[in-house]
Amino acid sequence: MQCPKCRGNMRTYERNGVHIEQCDNCRGIFLDYGELETLTRMESQYHAAPPPPPAPGPAWGAPSHGGYHHGHHRHQRSWVGMLFST
Repeated sequence: MQCPKCRGNMRTYERNGVHIEQCDNCRGIFLDYGELETLTRMESQYHAAPPPPPAPGPAWGAPSHGGYHHGHHRHQRSWVGMLFST
């Protein structure tokens, strides 16, 4: 299949049951009929999901570090990131 924008080669990916065509040349993304609605519905469900329960705090008598955390914070991934993750 050829890209309708630049005539480059298209590849089809399947992510979460949605077929997505992406151009190898211009990296454009093209969807078939109904796939945009499916992605919109998936996004709504993703953002409506309840947040995970908080991690349990330190046990009584455990040393405290004043609430300061070392390390990296985890950011919530978007539905697009999930769609194209491997």
